[in-house]
Amino acid sequence: MRDYKKEYADYHGTPEQIKRRASRNRARRMVEKAVGKTKTRGKDVDHKNYDAEDNRKSNLRLIDSDKNRSRQPKRA
Repeated sequence: MRDYKKEYADYHGTPEQIKRRASRNRARRMVEKAVGKTKTRGKDVDHKNYDAEDNRKSNLRLIDSDKNRSRQPKRA
């Protein structure tokens, strides 16, 4: 059974993760404002360079959720 309180305290509630989540939310609002809320339904805002804090317009694109979730950065 998952312990959500512990999970939040150990990971989601850390300052680094709060900052990253806020940046992703900011990117989504930017794209929604640019293309309209109805066009973003069922899609994800993708950061082309995998950096969630890089919210330049040229780095953001709207793609299908399943495609975005399958995109993973190269790990060493």
